[in-house]
Amino acid sequence: MTQPMRNPEIRCKHLFINNEWVNSASGKTFPIINPATGKKIADVQEGDKTDVDRAVTAARKAVEPGSVWRNMDASDRGRLLNRFADLIERDRLYLASLETFDSGRPFNDTYNTDLSMVIKCFRYYAGWTDKISGRTIPMDGEYLCYTRPEPVGVCGQILHWNFPLLMMTLKLAPALTCGNAVIIKPAEQTPLTALYTASLVKEAGFPAGVVNVIPGYGPTAGAGLSEHCDIDKIAFTGSSKVGQIISQAAARTNLKKTTLELSGRTPNVVFPDADMDRAVETCRNGLFLNMGQYSCTASRTYVHEDIYDTFVRKLVEKAKTWTVGDPFDSRTMCGPQVDQEQFDKVMSLIDSGIQSGAKVECGGRRQGSTGFYIQPTVFSGVTEDMRVGRDEIYGPVIQVIKFRTMDDVIERTNRASRGLAAGISTKSLDNVMTYSSHVRAGTIWVNSLNVFGAQTPIGGYRTSSNGKELGEYGLEEYSELKTVIIRTPTSM
Repeated sequence: MTQPMRNPEIRCKHLFINNEWVNSASGKTFPIINPATGKKIADVQEGDKTDVDRAVTAARKAVEPGSVWRNMDASDRGRLLNRFADLIERDRLYLASLETFDSGRPFNDTYNTDLSMVIKCFRYYAGWTDKISGRTIPMDGEYLCYTRPEPVGVCGQILHWNFPLLMMTLKLAPALTCGNAVIIKPAEQTPLTALYTASLVKEAGFPAGVVNVIPGYGPTAGAGLSEHCDIDKIAFTGSSKVGQIISQAAARTNLKKTTLELSGRTPNVVFPDADMDRAVETCRNGLFLNMGQYSCTASRTYVHEDIYDTFVRKLVEKAKTWTVGDPFDSRTMCGPQVDQEQFDKVMSLIDSGIQSGAKVECGGRRQGSTGFYIQPTVFSGVTEDMRVGRDEIYGPVIQVIKFRTMDDVIERTNRASRGLAAGISTKSLDNVMTYSSHVRAGTIWVNSLNVFGAQTPIGGYRTSSNGKELGEYGLEEYSELKTVIIRTPTSM
C-alpha cells in the first residue's frame, strides 16, 4: 500500500503568469487552512483584477496569429499533453498527498481514484488533438462548403474546492486539446495542487502564456475573469447562485461563451425488486464519498414503501461502519468538511431536519473536537416540504423518503429545479426504461452511482448545468465552428 506524505512541502505559493512565478500586484496573501486540524498550512499570493489583466495579456499573446502555440501541429499538442500526463504520474504521490492536506479528502481516494482519473483524462484528450475535424457539406449551386473547428481563444476557468485537481483537469484538458490559452482561478480553499501543476506545465514545455494560474477570491479574481472583455469563454463549477452571477457578467460584458456545472442533489430511487444489499451499499457509497461534498451526491433517496423500514435499518448498519477520521489514515473513509463555513452549513441543515420532525437514525453530530468532521448521518421520515428534504446539503447526510408508485416518484423527482443526475436500483428493464425516459437529468445511473469515465459526458438539465464536460462533447465547448463557402468554376 502506498504511504502518503503526511506533511508535504508547499512548493508553489505565487501567481503563475506567462510561465513565471510572480507576486500579486497588491502584495496581499491569504491563508490556506488544513480542514483536518483547522490550522494554517501556508499563505498564498492573492490575485485580483489587476493580476487577471496581466494573465489575459499573456494568454492573448499566446493565441495570436503567428504565435508558437497557434502554429503548433496538432500532433505536437498531443505530445505535450502526454508529456504533462507523464509528469503528473511521476509526481502522483506528492500531488495526492497535497490534495489530501489541502482539501481533507482521504488519501486513498486522492491517490487511487482522483489521480487515476486525472491522468486518464489528459491521455484521452491527448489522443484527440489531431482528430478534431470539420465536414464537407453538399450545397446547391456552384459552391464548395466546408466547416472547420477553431479554438475559442482565451478561456477563464473558475474551479470548485470539492475535487480540486480533477475539477481543473475537466476544464484544462479539452481547452488545451483545442488549442486555447487558459487562465485558472482555483478555489480559495484549495489552490495548492493547481499551483503545483502549473510548474509541470512549464516543465512539460508548453509555451509561455498558454496556462496561467491566479489564486484569489471570487468577488475579485473570479469577477475579474467573468467580466473581462478580452476573455472569450468562462467555465465554472460551483453553486447555481454563483453560476447565475457569472452568466450575467458574461452577458453584460462581451457575451462570452459559458460552461457551467452547478448544483445537483441527485435523487436515488430504490424499487422493491432491487438487490437490497447492493442498493444499500450503492446508496452509502453514493452519499458518503468525499464527505458528501459533490454535486452528484445521492442524498435524496426515494425508497418504495414496501421495503422502506428494512432498507433504513440496513443503511444505518452500513453507515455506522463508515470510518471518520484522519484523511491520511488508510482506514479512513470519510474526512472533514472543507472549512468552517461548510461545516456550519451542514450542521445547520441537520438541526433544521431535527426541528421539522425528521428522525435521526444515526449520526447528526460533530465528530471529535478538532477539524471540521461530521458523523455520517441518516434521516428517516423526511418529506420534501422540509428544508432538509429540499436543499442541497453538500455533506454526509442521507434523507430517506418513501414513495408508492413510478408516476409518483417521477413527478417528485422532476419537481426540483435541478437535474444533474439520477439513480435507480431495480432488476426490471421496464422500470429502467420508464424512469430514464421521463426523468429530466443529464446522467442516469442504473444499479450504480457516481460512475465516470474520461469518454463519457457529464452535465445536467435546467439549473444544474450549461454545456457538457468530458468525452468528445467536452471539445465542442472549447471550439468555434467556422463555415467556409467557395464559389467554384462553372466549367472545367
